[in-house]
Amino acid sequence: MSDKPVVRLEKDGDIGVIIVNYPPVNALGPGVADGIIACLNQANGDPAIKAMVLMGDGRSFIAGADIRGFGTGRKRAPLGERTYDVMDRSPKPIVAAIHGFALGGGLENAMGCHYRIAVPSAKVGLPEVLIGILPGGGGTQRLPRLAGPQVALEMIVSGRHVPAPEALKLGIIDELVPAGADMRETAVKKARAVANIRPLPRVRDRAAHADPGIFDAMRKSIARRARNQKAPYNCILAVEAACTLPFEDGMKREQDLFLELENADEAKALRYAFFAEREVAKLPDMPASMKAADFSKPAVIGAGTMGGGIAMSFADFGYDVRIMDATEEGLTRGMDRIRNNYATSVKRGSLAQDEMDRRLARIHPVAGYDDIADCDVVVEAVFERMDVKKPVFEQLDRVMNPDAFLFSNSSALDLDDLASVTKRPEKIAGTHFFSPANVMKLLEVVRPPRAAPDTLATAMALGRRIGKISAIAGNTDGFVANRSRAPFNSEMVILLEEGCLPEQVDKVMIDFGYPMGPFAVGDLAGLDIGAEGRKRRLAANPNYRTLPIADKLVEMGRFGQKTGAGWYRYDKSDRTPHPDPFVADLIAQVATQMGVRQKTFTDEEILRRLLFSSINEACKIMEEGKAYRASDIDVMWLHGFGFPRYRGGLMFWADGIGVRDVYNQIASWHQQYGERWAPSALLRQLAESGTSFRDAKPAPFV
Repeated sequence: MSDKPVVRLEKDGDIGVIIVNYPPVNALGPGVADGIIACLNQANGDPAIKAMVLMGDGRSFIAGADIRGFGTGRKRAPLGERTYDVMDRSPKPIVAAIHGFALGGGLENAMGCHYRIAVPSAKVGLPEVLIGILPGGGGTQRLPRLAGPQVALEMIVSGRHVPAPEALKLGIIDELVPAGADMRETAVKKARAVANIRPLPRVRDRAAHADPGIFDAMRKSIARRARNQKAPYNCILAVEAACTLPFEDGMKREQDLFLELENADEAKALRYAFFAEREVAKLPDMPASMKAADFSKPAVIGAGTMGGGIAMSFADFGYDVRIMDATEEGLTRGMDRIRNNYATSVKRGSLAQDEMDRRLARIHPVAGYDDIADCDVVVEAVFERMDVKKPVFEQLDRVMNPDAFLFSNSSALDLDDLASVTKRPEKIAGTHFFSPANVMKLLEVVRPPRAAPDTLATAMALGRRIGKISAIAGNTDGFVANRSRAPFNSEMVILLEEGCLPEQVDKVMIDFGYPMGPFAVGDLAGLDIGAEGRKRRLAANPNYRTLPIADKLVEMGRFGQKTGAGWYRYDKSDRTPHPDPFVADLIAQVATQMGVRQKTFTDEEILRRLLFSSINEACKIMEEGKAYRASDIDVMWLHGFGFPRYRGGLMFWADGIGVRDVYNQIASWHQQYGERWAPSALLRQLAESGTSFRDAKPAPFV
């Protein structure tokens, strides 16, 4: 932090300009609110100042509250003594000049001002629900008065960021700063123009009227995605208060609803997830001087489902990308699939036709390797077999510029073995996208032992530049995400052998908070993919635990949605999973042949059998030095497997149960079920020392 005050008052003629200077994004950190109040009082006490401007230095107006302060018992200014209250009492007009972000407390401060102007690139919003709370500085009371209750409900319950041009249409801001105009100069001019207008247009003085039915309608509309969560419903109650109570009473109601949430498990988990996503970008054992290389010419090898999705990811973020395939027919099919995917988004209303046309025009199908020779980054996305991938890397090594980075979209294979067929192993790493690649946020960057620091930095940056969350994983079978998930995938099928049905397991996981059950997800991804991995592991380890039920389905050609049948049955042109009596009969037959005793399971047993198996494997991964932090594993589960965000992540959730209890249960299952439940040495160590998973110290990364 510089020696400058976090908030300062400057005079521009007869206008007082209050400037927030709390880098990097002007969050409402220590001293900021007090500084704003002091400057407001100083300006109001100066007869030479006729009006004020509130603005931010640097990148943003005010990006929101400092999240680190929530749940810490910090002292909050009482109602009547906050910045918004001082603004309400101001006898002189205040203009909020918004650039960058005005989020959460930033927008609440802007709404406390009498006028709001913004540059076209600015964004506003009240995203507190995303960290398990609600806007606690009058946001739920002022936004309904400014933009209407329906708009306020949608914005506050979703937490979305609204671009300034849309905010203008909604009435949240009053004017857009003309392109090329100086922000401060425009704001000062605006303040001077309104200096003598009375009465001052306070947002609190407006009325907020709504049809009472909109609140129940919103509750119904969020019932599925907000299940098990309280914050979205408290947000609705707070907006409802704005429409039914006087302003001061509504503020008190907002305060009470906020306090219900701040220290709840939901908010703690969501705050943890927020910080884990920032921590995952840090590579503690890499040189401080490590920098990502710049790249502008990406290419994708393989036009299948994954390759097409990766190409779309580049195009969606403004990159011209070349895509090639082994055959002309495959390339044509791939481009048709990309076109259809975009068209589906247009049909759903999530993408405009002109934007589809722009993105599609950035994807350039090419005939062969010579057509990508000048590219600086290549992502290989061919079939998941080493005998298919190695020839591709041999060819890439021959034709690509020596400085080009060669990345593989492998989900499990040995990247060091793959790099060995090239003369540039230091330029090779894994970039494991999750399906569908243009939708899923996780990019697992796999670190082979010979990868250079700049290769890893570039792979991590690649993900961030195309809207992904990049996380480093060690070069181990399945890497971190899929390896930690593998016991879950096995255990869910073993549960069938013991008496469960796919729909029972799926219901438990959906009730826990997953968007889909694991058997439905398996059908979506393709059961043949998992079967291929089991074959590879069985070849490497004759004692590998086979899954006869899953294997029999694949032998019958039941691969999932793409064949119309897998764990479930699918009607033509319908992706709804229907329980299939054939599968129930098959499960019973195989269980009889295996001599497995059938029993019934509680929902809690099913949940713990699945998740505890993966917690144990995650501990093994950390003790082998294949992950930096338990929180990295949580990020991978949040963004790779749909783990419910309001539960924080796999390891955070386990900490809520307690390391000792997790260990005792796993040790008990080890006695009952055998070697697959052998407790990790790290898990045992954590249980004996009373150390949480979050505080575990993994072995040095290898």
